[in-house]
Amino acid sequence: MAEKVSVEITFQDGVAVAVFKAVSLSSPEEIAAISKQIGGFVEDKHPAYLVFDFGEVKFFSSQVLGILLDIRGKMNSYGGQVVISSINPQLYRVFKITNLDKIFRFFPDKQSAIRAARAN
Repeated sequence: MAEKVSVEITFQDGVAVAVFKAVSLSSPEEIAAISKQIGGFVEDKHPAYLVFDFGEVKFFSSQVLGILLDIRGKMNSYGGQVVISSINPQLYRVFKITNLDKIFRFFPDKQSAIRAARAN
C-alpha cells in the first residue's frame, strides 16, 4: 500500500512552505516520515524562510513540536527562520503552555506569512 504523504513542501513566491495535509499528525511512522522529508528538504535547499501551514490540522502529537524545534535549529545554524501559519486556537494553546509561542512567529494565514517572509 502506498504511504500517504502528510506534508507537501513547495516554494510559493520564493518562500518555502510546508503544508500539513492531515487532520491528525499522531502516528510515529507518519511523524518519522514527515521529519525525514522536511529535514531532507532543509538540508538540500537551505531556505531562508520556512512557513509551516497547519490549516488542515486539528490534532498533533508532541513529537511534531520536536520536528519544529529540530528544523528551527538546523535553519538557525545558517540564518534561516521558521514561521507558523493557520494554526487553530486549541493547537496554539500547546505552544503557549510550552512557551514555544515565544520562539516561533505566528501568522493567521499562509499568505500573510509569505508576505512577511518576503518583506525581510
